[in-house]
Amino acid sequence: MIICVTGQMAAGKNFICSQLERQGFVSLDLDKTAHEAISLCTPQILAAFGEEAKNRGISLLNADGSLNRRALGQIVFSDKELLSRQEAIVYPKIIQITTQYIEENREKSVILNATVLFKTPELFSKCEKILFVKANFFKRLMRAKKRDKMPLRQILARFKSQKNLFKEYKNAAKELDIPIETIKN
Repeated sequence: MIICVTGQMAAGKNFICSQLERQGFVSLDLDKTAHEAISLCTPQILAAFGEEAKNRGISLLNADGSLNRRALGQIVFSDKELLSRQEAIVYPKIIQITTQYIEENREKSVILNATVLFKTPELFSKCEKILFVKANFFKRLMRAKKRDKMPLRQILARFKSQKNLFKEYKNAAKELDIPIETIKN
């Protein structure tokens, strides 16, 4: 069985996954997979967003030469077109890594812990069920501030980009006839 555990930023997806892991599931955190994919795609990302970063006075590289994901986030989460460009670079690598994980764990029940899995139909269509984790705005805001230590403006930009997430999942699930359940956390 493959299920998707999803929800908005700081809703409690990791907590729900940890509870399911206690029941024998294995899980892949697609945020971490995305970080790996972004690292592997750094040259393409620098080529695609270097000029935009320069115009905004943002450095996309850390002192050690690695990609500064937070700086990239400042750019891509503020503009849907830029986010789409980044996704076109990174998603193929995420699909590859995730497909390999599923194959390596084909004898087990797998959780794909992902905020926007519906954007990768190649992966989304493999799911037999979707668990959508919900939490109220202020609880999510406090969790995000404590956990991510990001500026409020950046957190709110991510929240805004995920405003219609449940609706997106509901539509995608209906199209593929995948049951969706909500969990309040």
